Amino acid sequence: MKSPIIASLRKQTPINIKAIPYMTTNKLNFTNMKINWGTGIVIAFALFMSFILFFVFNVQSNSKYDNELVVEEYYKKEIVAQQDLDREQNAYDLSTKVIIKTTAEGISIDFPADFEYENIKGIVSLYRPSNQKLDFEIPISLSSSHLLIPKSNLVGGRWDITIDWNYKDKKYLSKELVYFHQ
Repeated sequence: MKSPIIASLRKQTPINIKAIPYMTTNKLNFTNMKINWGTGIVIAFALFMSFILFFVFNVQSNSKYDNELVVEEYYKKEIVAQQDLDREQNAYDLSTKVIIKTTAEGISIDFPADFEYENIKGIVSLYRPSNQKLDFEIPISLSSSHLLIPKSNLVGGRWDITIDWNYKDKKYLSKELVYFHQ
C-alpha cells in the first residue's frame, strides 16, 4: 500500500525512480557501482607512490638509518686522483713491494727491507666501509721495517688500508683490502 504523502508528491513533481539507480532507499547503494580499468590503474599508481614516499620519508627522518657520505670531501678527493695514480705507479714499480697481512697480533705492514726504515714517513689510513666511526689513521714511525696495527684497535670484518708514504722525497701510495678475523 502506498503512502498518501508519496502519492501527492508524485502528482506534483513527476520523478522517474529508475533515473536514480543508487538512491532506491535512504542509503547509498554501492553494490552496483563499477570501477573501470583506467580508474583502477590510477588508484593502484597512487597507492604505490604513497607506499614508496612513506618509506623514503621514514628512512630520511629516522636516525637509525645512517645516511653518511662515504668520503666527506668527495670533490676535493677527485681532484688529486692523477697524483694518486702516479704514487700508486711508484709503489708498483718497486722491486720489493709493501706487504700487508693479518696476523694473530693484528695487521702487519712490511716495508721494503732494502729501504732505510728511519727515512720512511707517512700515514696509514684504515677505512671501514660499514661504519665511518671506526675509521682511523696511524702515523708511520718505524723502529724496524715492520709496522704492526694491534688487534685491540680493530674489529672483525673488511678494512680498506691506504698507506701514503714517502722515502727520500719520492712519494708512494699502497692500497689493499683486508678481511680481519678476530
